[in-house]
Amino acid sequence: MSSSAYVKLVEKSKQQTITLDEVEKFIRYYMEITNKTGKQLNWEYGEASFPYTIEQRKIREQIYFLLKGNTQGYHYLLIGAGSDDGAENTYIQIVLPEGSTHGDKGKANEFSKFLAKKLDGELHLFNGRIMYYYKR
Repeated sequence: MSSSAYVKLVEKSKQQTITLDEVEKFIRYYMEITNKTGKQLNWEYGEASFPYTIEQRKIREQIYFLLKGNTQGYHYLLIGAGSDDGAENTYIQIVLPEGSTHGDKGKANEFSKFLAKKLDGELHLFNGRIMYYYKR
């Protein structure tokens, strides 16, 4: 059974809407900074922290990213942007599809926290708990 986490953009977030292109920039930035950390530590941390390749996919009219695991223990993550009212995208959705591993869930939690912190968003975790990254 698949499950989802959401980074919701709220009034106090750094921005109120997000595009899939912006989400991709965050993914690439995350990959870049983890690779730099690895170089500083003289360790392949970048591959360990983000063990996925990125593919853009489309189902019906919905475009999203499929992150495919490239090492043992990691299978898939799906990342997309959407809204509750069909207007502009007001959240990022991270999906653990059927067949995802515990490793995928751990990476999804790390990445969703990164996104929520960067955007001052409201993070709705896979377990239903909410973390607030904006000033309340």
